[in-house]
Amino acid sequence: MSEKPIKRVKADWSEVVLVCRKCSKKLKGGFGDDGDQKLAKVLRKAIGAKGKGRKANAAVIEVDCLDVCPKGAVVAVKASAPREWAVVPRGASTSSVVERLGLDRPL
Repeated sequence: MSEKPIKRVKADWSEVVLVCRKCSKKLKGGFGDDGDQKLAKVLRKAIGAKGKGRKANAAVIEVDCLDVCPKGAVVAVKASAPREWAVVPRGASTSSVVERLGLDRPL
């Protein structure tokens, strides 16, 4: 029996940020100007992800539980800096989150 080949899929991403979906769901928003948006949505807008899906220049992806489970906060990690996770408290300013994750530099 022959194995199927492993295919390659291209993406134009220069950066990837992983955001815990479970933390976000518990907060029911908590970010953005009115405090009613999820962290992932606010980050996508803040970093100016041009394009959609794999054609975007950067990606913010919600992933299943990252097993940190802070109260009143969301865990996020920049894939290029896997040793530096951020525990982002509800209501944190978008600019402080972008700076903390190191996304304030050109992507």
